[in-house]
Amino acid sequence: MTQSVTQASCLVMAASRRGVDDPVAKIQGLSHKCLVTLDGQVMLERVLEALVDSGCFAKIHVSVDRADILTATPAMKRWVDEGRVVFVQSHGNLADSVLKAVAEIESPLPMIITTGDNALHTPEIIRDFVRDALASQADAVVGFTREEVVLQDYANSGLAFHRLKDGGFSSCNLYALKTPNSLKAVKVFEGGGQFGKRHMRILKAFGVWPFIIYKLKLRGLQGLMDAIGRRMKVSVDVSWLDYPWGPIDVDHKHSFDLTEETLIKRRLAAQQD
Repeated sequence: MTQSVTQASCLVMAASRRGVDDPVAKIQGLSHKCLVTLDGQVMLERVLEALVDSGCFAKIHVSVDRADILTATPAMKRWVDEGRVVFVQSHGNLADSVLKAVAEIESPLPMIITTGDNALHTPEIIRDFVRDALASQADAVVGFTREEVVLQDYANSGLAFHRLKDGGFSSCNLYALKTPNSLKAVKVFEGGGQFGKRHMRILKAFGVWPFIIYKLKLRGLQGLMDAIGRRMKVSVDVSWLDYPWGPIDVDHKHSFDLTEETLIKRRLAAQQD
């Protein structure tokens, strides 16, 4: 069922931070990892297709370093020509790029943010997150999947789970900024994110008490979000997304292979229906 277009804006983070040195870009010798082909379709096109087909957005803005990246395939060029996909110049780090996009986009909030390497995202997960985000009264919303949900289909996913009092969790790279106050939270990505893999970034971004809560598993995930929110003076809610592939992004050869394998299975299953 297609959801009617919401008042939310959409921003896809697709800039090449490491260029040709990115391990995914190297697989196919490309300048940007978002341009790699997975089961016959360019990865960024897959991400944009899921967002377009979700029916949630009138326009999808893409933060990337060159406008020509968005015309790399016929489908992407058509969306650009139709005004469905719009180029936004990336700047410096993730935080700078988001804040610059907010400044440039007309009526930017609420804003749904995702990344150009979550090639397994579908219209369904987008709709579920948008529904949760718009229903929340918090300043910001973050999408997570529980460890046991991921492991039921991906025992060897290689994901870095956040382990807390109520279990393990992984981010789905789906974020919502709902209020001007939520922009304070963007600053935590000045160091690049990937908090599950690099725990010391939690200390730098969120301070000592949230770091202690995290390392000693003193609270559950929402409790940690509350502690982080109090420090930043921003309220943060969790959206639970029960999709095993939700947190899988394409960061290295293993996740590339895992993603392509899943996409092939999806295609074959669809052909049998």
